[in-house]
Amino acid sequence: MARNREGLVLLLDVGPAMHDVLPHVEKACSLLLQKKLIYNKYDEVGIVVFGTEETQNELAREIGGYEHVTVLRNIRVVDEAVVEYVKRLPRGTVAGDFLDALIVGMDMLIKMYGAAQKGKKRLCLITNAACPTKDPFEGTKDDQVSTIAMKMAAEGIKMENIVMRANLSGDVHEKIIDENDHLLNLFSSNAIAKTVYAESPLSLLGSLKTRRVAPVTLFRGDLEINPTMKIKVWVYKKVAEERLPTLKMYSDKAPPTDKFAKHEVKIDYDYKVTAESSQVLAPEERIKGFRYGPQVVPISPDEMETLKFKPDKGMKLLGFTKASSILRHYYMKDVNIVVPDPSKEKSVLAVSAIAREMKQTNKVAIVRCVWRNGQGNAVVGVLTPNVSERDDTPDSFYFNVLPFAEDVREFPFPSFSRFPASWKPDEQQQAVADNLVKMLDLAPSAKEEVLKPDLTPNPVLQRFYEYLELKSKSTDAALPPIDEAFKRIMEQDPELSSNNKSIMDSFRGSFEVKENPKLKKTYKRLLRDKPSGSDDEDNRMVTYDNANENKIDNIGDANPIQDFEAMISRRDNQDWIDKAITQMKTRILKLVEKDSIDESDRALECLLALRKGCVLEQEPKQFNEFLNHLYELCRERNLAHFLKHFKSKKITLIPKSEAADSDVADEEAGDFYVKQEPKLES
Repeated sequence: MARNREGLVLLLDVGPAMHDVLPHVEKACSLLLQKKLIYNKYDEVGIVVFGTEETQNELAREIGGYEHVTVLRNIRVVDEAVVEYVKRLPRGTVAGDFLDALIVGMDMLIKMYGAAQKGKKRLCLITNAACPTKDPFEGTKDDQVSTIAMKMAAEGIKMENIVMRANLSGDVHEKIIDENDHLLNLFSSNAIAKTVYAESPLSLLGSLKTRRVAPVTLFRGDLEINPTMKIKVWVYKKVAEERLPTLKMYSDKAPPTDKFAKHEVKIDYDYKVTAESSQVLAPEERIKGFRYGPQVVPISPDEMETLKFKPDKGMKLLGFTKASSILRHYYMKDVNIVVPDPSKEKSVLAVSAIAREMKQTNKVAIVRCVWRNGQGNAVVGVLTPNVSERDDTPDSFYFNVLPFAEDVREFPFPSFSRFPASWKPDEQQQAVADNLVKMLDLAPSAKEEVLKPDLTPNPVLQRFYEYLELKSKSTDAALPPIDEAFKRIMEQDPELSSNNKSIMDSFRGSFEVKENPKLKKTYKRLLRDKPSGSDDEDNRMVTYDNANENKIDNIGDANPIQDFEAMISRRDNQDWIDKAITQMKTRILKLVEKDSIDESDRALECLLALRKGCVLEQEPKQFNEFLNHLYELCRERNLAHFLKHFKSKKITLIPKSEAADSDVADEEAGDFYVKQEPKLES
């Protein structure tokens, strides 16, 4: 077996106690084999079931015993047929012994590959471990497990145990379960084995690691503490995003009779001076160019190579800082793990000493990293200590990339403290909101975490693999319905909703939900149907559309209101709010000075938009000062047509009830134009 191939034997419990979960076992195993057909089509797979009435395995024929263990398929290269095998597992009639099945599977791997083979050999056991195991002829069960584990370690065989503990019947004896759990834990401590307990069909799908990713070091070199102290370390990827398989373009131009056609699509490009020219330029006649204003500046490959930044490979410590100063949202890429060189005992001790001291003092380290020679860029990252709780696992660091100044994005939002009291929730509303959040907590303190990341498969990937298998059999295959197990990932749990209906009803009754008219009406219709005023709370709560789509820099003559809304909604810089308000004031004054009916109407619309914007951005003083100035200007120039709108449209100052920073009381907001009238002398 080649080094990059795997020999896998599935050990499946099909006894009566497993009948309820066998459909889910079939689903999980079929997904495993479907992925192997995509990623590891040369892997070899065997299937062993135990708990059957009949007995069919080589050890039973050679030396006897090992009853109720059946080999459904010997170890062979994975194909479509093995997928069908696991989709139709037999239903056994007797209680199975997982130790017998384990020995049969291990014997198959040893006979197939031998001890000299360097390939990857793995056993995958799926059972509920609720049936008793036979006593050995000599010694105890613990001695038997230790012997098996030592043999597995010597042969380089790994084992993965998935124990189903969902819907166990009342006939199961706790003593038997405890004994079997103890035996499985012995495998984990004596061999390369891992035991996972699956409480639901969904966790079963996530427990079975369907894709094997071999660990490959990103970096092997020195962690430089100072010029005289360097620690040998290795860097691996800790987690990485799982992507859909790479799709290739397929050509159907080859005749159907050509059995050796590759159906590949090749794309060639021809470069010409002009589109009308027939002369094709050779590669040596082409050079890259970069636009600089109206011209194109050619830069040769040699010049590009000279301009490249070529730092030396290595990790260099820049300093330490408090862990609280590095926030979680600073992390930019996938996390890596930094481990000491396992062959260097002093490196292990040095990393352990630094990691434990950092943990004790709540510090993290800032490092500069260049993973390989010739790399065109350096990264700055943070090392977080990872102190191991096991004696056989050394301490290490987690590494995360930090942003440079150009990578940081600031998003200023107005503080809730600036909102008026009428906009803030009271104590009763805050309490029902807290209860709602606690209800939706996936990791409550009194219960086990729901949807654990390690046990939750990606529903998008699983659905893709399932549909790909159907398409491989029929090009006209319809998209299958979503599996019920995956619906629990993508949809809210109905049981959660029914059990907490009172909490949701309390939350619903504590807040009034109103329809947002901006989703259905244009701005002019909104002005006509709901004129802006100090008592129009619905209109105040309207936010603007396309906040970041239209990058407007100035308020134009054509659409001043839309330009104002776009500018005031920009969040890339706080200065846009002041700039938008200032430009809108200037636009209103110009329209008012023209003293025509049409322009006065446009000025009024702009004034209403300015008022609404100042309320939303909590800038009451700017609007109030401008409104007083505008009223005085209209009185001095006798702009009677525009003055009439102050009363008819109920244009008022912004009071405290709308903006906490306002100096105007609610009862004074609508009387400002009365106070501007000159007093009569007696």
